[in-house]
Amino acid sequence: MVRRPTLADLGDFPGPYPDLPLTRDPGVMIPTLFDVGGGERGEFSSVTLMLEPLRRIAAYAVCTNSVGQVLLVRASQRSGTPGTWSLPGGAVDHGEDPCDTVVRETAAETGLSVSVATLTDVLADMRALPERGITIHTDRLLYQVSVRGGTLADRADQPTDLARWFTPEQARELPLRSFTARALGLPTSSADIVPDEPPEFPSFYAVEGPDGLHRAQRFAAYAVVTDPDERVLLTRVSDGYPGAGCWHLPGGGTDYGEQPGAALIRELVEETGQTGRLVELLGVASHRDAASLGPEGYPIDWHGVRAFYRVVVDRPAPPTVIDVGGSTCEARWFAKEELGALPADRLTEVTAEAVQAARLT
Repeated sequence: MVRRPTLADLGDFPGPYPDLPLTRDPGVMIPTLFDVGGGERGEFSSVTLMLEPLRRIAAYAVCTNSVGQVLLVRASQRSGTPGTWSLPGGAVDHGEDPCDTVVRETAAETGLSVSVATLTDVLADMRALPERGITIHTDRLLYQVSVRGGTLADRADQPTDLARWFTPEQARELPLRSFTARALGLPTSSADIVPDEPPEFPSFYAVEGPDGLHRAQRFAAYAVVTDPDERVLLTRVSDGYPGAGCWHLPGGGTDYGEQPGAALIRELVEETGQTGRLVELLGVASHRDAASLGPEGYPIDWHGVRAFYRVVVDRPAPPTVIDVGGSTCEARWFAKEELGALPADRLTEVTAEAVQAARLT
């Protein structure tokens, strides 16, 4: 029997339960499988299709010291990108809060204990590892952190081997992972092999564990949507889905190869018929339901990591559900007083928290 590749094959993923088109800078050359293979265009797709598509969620630390140096770690020969430098961090364990991931991974990779200050960015990227038979999409959460203590240390037989402080000028000369260069405001270049098109991948993906319970980890983007009259746009959850009948924020899971912001604007159109613009990133929340029940008909140990944005619809229209038959059955604009009058049990928990945080009631 042929073994299906898993995220453990990357050398930097902790366990067997893993859970756009990418916008490219025209001034940056990113190699593709075509460039590596040296073949004709007609030969490219067959190589891409042979690679197993996987997804993961990861969190990273942007850490600077008192003299402006940034903390970076080097990928070892055990990683998928040996010799490259990146921010400390790694995959989010099932059920783990990404803030805890940052603290845990930074301690393991550098010997330093850090505290999380704020979320700075959320982005996604896609790369192919032909030698491992894998194409992987990673949703990356970047956090500003500060050092509490500890001693910088190297390590052996791990996915990273060195941890060092660099000035921005020194970091510019290093082979940086593209997400790290972006976080540091440096020119983006990468040796990653990026498929021209994302592979097919199910929007929902659950893995059966040794105990027989299925587990799923999913990244999603949601929006606090307002219009010029300060009305708030909500969607109602369809029957058969968790939270059925409750009002929810527009948004949903991102597709393979899709950036969070692009996914959110797409979901907004599909669920409400509105065209919006991203204003700001509000934050990230992590939620685990150890036995979630949905249309699958069996309990799933569900871990959702959600990015929240503020979105404005400049020209609101009567809401219309375009994607009929999905998780959304209705969309509606609410005036602030109407929203405040809704009973607590008519809002999903995440919606109530987001509305309160955005001070919309």
